[in-house]
Amino acid sequence: MDFRRLEDAKLKGSTALVRVDFNVPRDKDGKITDDTRLKAALPTIKALQDKGAKIVLLSHFGRPKGEIDKALSLKFIVSPLAEALGTPVVFASDLNPNVVQVMNDGDVVLLENTRFHAGETKGNVALAKDMAALGDIFVMDAFSAAHRDHASSAGIAEFLPAYAGLAMERELDHISRALDIPKKPVMAIVGGAKVSTKIDLLKNLVSRLDRLVIGGGMANTFLFAQGYDVGASLCEKDLKETALDIMKNAKKANCEIILPTDVVVAKEFKANPESRVCGLDDVKSDEMILDAGPATVDKIVDAMEASQTLIWNGPLGAFELPPFDTSTVESAKYAAKLCKSGKIIAVAGGGDTVSALNQAGVSDDFTFISTAGGAFLEWMEGKILPGVEILRK
Repeated sequence: MDFRRLEDAKLKGSTALVRVDFNVPRDKDGKITDDTRLKAALPTIKALQDKGAKIVLLSHFGRPKGEIDKALSLKFIVSPLAEALGTPVVFASDLNPNVVQVMNDGDVVLLENTRFHAGETKGNVALAKDMAALGDIFVMDAFSAAHRDHASSAGIAEFLPAYAGLAMERELDHISRALDIPKKPVMAIVGGAKVSTKIDLLKNLVSRLDRLVIGGGMANTFLFAQGYDVGASLCEKDLKETALDIMKNAKKANCEIILPTDVVVAKEFKANPESRVCGLDDVKSDEMILDAGPATVDKIVDAMEASQTLIWNGPLGAFELPPFDTSTVESAKYAAKLCKSGKIIAVAGGGDTVSALNQAGVSDDFTFISTAGGAFLEWMEGKILPGVEILRK
């Protein structure tokens, strides 16, 4: 994808409005429990400082629904951000242009929660114009917000030239490399609970992949569509025809669908219940399929060996509950091994996926892991992301 980068912008002496994502998790005492998103913003902020730009940061936090809610103020970010940057950060509670007028090159201002403005989530043009009036250029550095046509994530680009920040640049480069211009053969692992949440994704992928592994509760629906009895398993039986259509389209596109050939079942959905491995014809009426079996894992790793690019979204089983994390962990470790040896490019994304790969201890070994759940999913679905479109040359 050809898009505008910071290196294309005139930064010295300019004011850069930077859309970041500081929607970080906090505990009951207000302490940040995961500062991944804060750290992700640092390279862009520091690069802008080094180039002599003034930096005005915009972010949402929570869902205040267009009203001021002190409990959702972004003021709590100021101290940890200043500490991480090693420079002061000024907090501005409104869009007063006077705040910018007194800034010096390299100064950093954090604006209050963008969702305190009623027009933010509606992409209000007047609000976007007011925001744009504070800067000279717009830097989009929040891929996690790129699928939203909000005033602060896409609307500002109607009034200012837009460039990708360094975090955004990294996301776009890696995801494009995996899905738009991949090394072939390409395979994907798509897991999760329900087919209904990933119909568009599956329909798009079968036309672009060489192999598609379907796991998790989703696989049960496909097995049911093929005539297997899935017992008491999670299964969207009303989507039988949808599953069959996806399989038919995959065959037309020469995309191999890989489903479980053996499964791990239990009668209780809890950690470490009595469980067993069985064939697809041996699931009892009171048993739930909670993971893929060892023969299926062998089939998945064989597919990895025969591929050059892997895209991963969603776990292969109920990975939160041992021992039903086995297929996800074993497959993830094998993918990481191939990735480290340079045999495969492995890109993953989505909240559950990140948790599963962290659990397997392989996050650092993948080529790239996106923390942008919704945006990553919509990109894979082939949808247009407003916050990406504004960056195209």
